[in-house]
Amino acid sequence: MGRARLCLTALLCLVAWPVAALDLTLPTGASETASRDRSLAQEAVPEGPIADSALPTRMFEGPVSTRAFRIPSLGLTPLQILAPLRAQLQEAEYVVLLDCGQTVCGGFDFRFALDVLPAPNMYVNIRDYHFLSAVSADGQAAVTLLASAAAGAGYLQIVQVGEPASIATQRPVAPPVAVIADNGTVASRLLEHGRAVLRSLEFEVGKTTLNGEDVPELAQVAALMQERAGLRIAVVGHTDTVGGLEANIAVSRARAQSVRQALIDRFGVAPDRIEANGMGYLAPVASNLTAEGREANRRVEVIVVADDPQ
Repeated sequence: MGRARLCLTALLCLVAWPVAALDLTLPTGASETASRDRSLAQEAVPEGPIADSALPTRMFEGPVSTRAFRIPSLGLTPLQILAPLRAQLQEAEYVVLLDCGQTVCGGFDFRFALDVLPAPNMYVNIRDYHFLSAVSADGQAAVTLLASAAAGAGYLQIVQVGEPASIATQRPVAPPVAVIADNGTVASRLLEHGRAVLRSLEFEVGKTTLNGEDVPELAQVAALMQERAGLRIAVVGHTDTVGGLEANIAVSRARAQSVRQALIDRFGVAPDRIEANGMGYLAPVASNLTAEGREANRRVEVIVVADDPQ
């Protein structure tokens, strides 16, 4: 390991050509939650997994920028968050020093050897994270990426020392899903399209508690799940664009959780067969510029996650 590291260092010293400013594009919907900038500092960049309670690092000096991002997601893994950024770094001729998941990196000890922005701005699931460090071709700049996953969201921290990065976030420019007519039963729509909007559900404005005891569409979902023992679903809440993104995500998630709990409590569906998440206003099915469009976007839908044969 030491010899290989020495060879890499020598190579970087010999190949010291100018490197273009680094441009990173983040996943769709990513929103910055926190930042910390230092005009001149030293940064210890991990270059190996933790061993004997010690973290191998390489010291860099220069301006240090730390950014944290939240990425709304349904089932996005830390590696899925990180892999496109790794490809962008390699395209910019950065050399990867360390690329590992929680087990190989060193689990709990590795995580707490890192300098991480505090929760809730940056959340790190000890059982589900991925880390990458890389150095520029001239050896003067370095980047670290730490990605983690939690229920309904992914989290990403980017630390850069040396050449500042230009970081762009992608925003949806068109509705990401096609409108499906609310024809037929919920069961038929789920089986044919893999998802169904539950239009009969009622929530008071700004509230997250499900109104009414008689919810026939939930009864249809429960009946289908009883009939198909391998069916697993996700309940997803959506809002219009009135209000901020974080508040809308919180409301939409709480409404989805309310529907999930109703399926469990009222209809006896097993909890491990239902996920619940909220997308806020990030997945519209109509324009938010009209009252009719906003009403269509305020919805709860059920998505088929799996239908395994029993």
